[in-house]
Amino acid sequence: MFFFLLMKQFFSFFGDARGRLSNGSVRFVTHRSAVAMAGTAAVLFSVIALAVGVAIGMHLSSSMPGTTPADDRGAHRATRDYVVGEIGKLNASVAQFEPRIASLARQIGELRHLQSRLGEKKAAPRKAGGEIDRDGEGGPLLPPRNCPPAASAQPGQADATRMQAQIDCIGSLLTVLEREAVAHANAWASIPGRAPIDGARFTSSFGNRMDPFNSRLGFHSGIDLAAPTGTPILATAGGRVIYAGEKSGYGHVVEIDHGNGLVTRYAHASRLAVREGDLVLPRQHIADVGSTGRSTGPHLHMEVLENGSPINPAAYMALFAEPVDG
Repeated sequence: MFFFLLMKQFFSFFGDARGRLSNGSVRFVTHRSAVAMAGTAAVLFSVIALAVGVAIGMHLSSSMPGTTPADDRGAHRATRDYVVGEIGKLNASVAQFEPRIASLARQIGELRHLQSRLGEKKAAPRKAGGEIDRDGEGGPLLPPRNCPPAASAQPGQADATRMQAQIDCIGSLLTVLEREAVAHANAWASIPGRAPIDGARFTSSFGNRMDPFNSRLGFHSGIDLAAPTGTPILATAGGRVIYAGEKSGYGHVVEIDHGNGLVTRYAHASRLAVREGDLVLPRQHIADVGSTGRSTGPHLHMEVLENGSPINPAAYMALFAEPVDG
């Protein structure tokens, strides 16, 4: 029951986070909560080890009375050695959980800043039918099953087999939680909000503006960041390069698909550092600043396209902006 309550906290957290991610916001537990969960798990492992020790001790006490015939001592010694060996195996299995719990707590701690950054952002891209774009999943909603009890109420019934079943169940639950943590980390890595150039100067925003060539009102489909020629252009999120080459008006351009209907475009480059089909990580060098295409000087024109339509990149970049102390 103790472990079930711990797992319920974890599943509640990840289940709520998955739902909020589909709605454009994710709530992660704080670092303090993550450490508390890890501490709770450590206490759990101590309880399991104590239960094994008590059960084995009762078993030895009942099978080795104070006056044991000399002929039976060898058999009892062999039984004792076997039981001690089983305890050692169980303790080793339990010990393997501790670093996994600690790692899981660290992952949650690293993602905790999403709690304030993704608060009330817009919904994730949807398919034409209106449903959220995700892999096929389904089935009836049933409550999670508890692991088998670590020890029975009847003395002597908590044996190595029962404890191994408990440990296997705990291990499978930890595996599920670890997969969920990785999925949330990957989702965060695919959000195109990181700065595409370090130390650049913002020169033009998204939306209607006076065109720099003919001084007429026109629509600007991205943002412009001025920087010297050759300055590295960095991917704002992880994804796959779907285009790297020349495009009318854009000059040398790189386009990256981040999944979930999101694509970023980096234009006017002087040199491309990736090719179509390459997988890139967040903040990976993908091109160099230039002034190719329809450009008045060296700068980066960056776009974010959602299901093929340009949207304001500032909404995503605000998620990664350093907080300003008031």
